[in-house]
Amino acid sequence: MTEARPTASGLRGRGFADLLLFGVTLAELALLVVLTPTFTLTDWIYVSQNLLVLGITLTRRPPERQDRSLASGAAVVIAYTYTYAQVACLRWVPGEVGWSTGGLVLVTLGACLSLASLLSLGRWFGVRPALRGLATKGPYRAVRHPMYLAYLISDIGYNLQEWNTGTVLLVMAGWASLLYRIRAEERMLSRDPGWPAYAARVRYRLLPGLW
Repeated sequence: MTEARPTASGLRGRGFADLLLFGVTLAELALLVVLTPTFTLTDWIYVSQNLLVLGITLTRRPPERQDRSLASGAAVVIAYTYTYAQVACLRWVPGEVGWSTGGLVLVTLGACLSLASLLSLGRWFGVRPALRGLATKGPYRAVRHPMYLAYLISDIGYNLQEWNTGTVLLVMAGWASLLYRIRAEERMLSRDPGWPAYAARVRYRLLPGLW
């Protein structure tokens, strides 16, 4: 695979996408601190992920190819907002408690899987579907999109802790955007020479044994 040309490290010389991701991640980190009165292990995992993403935005190389379509942009916006929309929804309309202990276990599991996936991706991490590199190690040995599986697990966990009709609808919208991004990302990744062998070896996109 042809290697993309290097760029200057730090905010100087970064592209618009890098600066936007840096700003959004910094805002997410600030919201996490403001909305979390007492930090648990799961919260610290999410803090470490945000700090890692901040570092990635300052060092990653530009993609060889990228999906800049309007549909892709809309899917990204939904993916970044539906979790915070659930928090707001529960503040407006208190929800029902499902299974708090089980929910906490799933949220923690999702956070750990998300961090492991991000560590495996490293500087190949991006928001829009793009061709930066092909991750094949760590959780990517089990499914092609383990980070999205982590989101799915966390969504179920959070809604087990507290849910209402609004949060369920928001999760459905988030999962719809997730499915779109999987398809769009695989269209990009299929241009990588190693993709056919990887896709044959790792058959399942999201759910082992199912899909």
